[in-house]
Amino acid sequence: MENKRTAPIARRDFLKKAGVAGAAAGAAAVILKDDKAAAAVTGADVKSAGYQETEHVNTYYALSRF
Repeated sequence: MENKRTAPIARRDFLKKAGVAGAAAGAAAVILKDDKAAAAVTGADVKSAGYQETEHVNTYYALSRF
């Protein structure tokens, strides 16, 4: 006699683990969404992120007459 319940249980375990992993990934995304929390985790300075007028940007502006 073959045990037919082993395959469905394994599938259920996989789906449970996939759900937990998805929830954990979603929670991590929400936590890291905040710039201050992300900077604390990565050690980056929040003020240095984003748009900055550097020398090559100013050169582009001068050449394109902005």
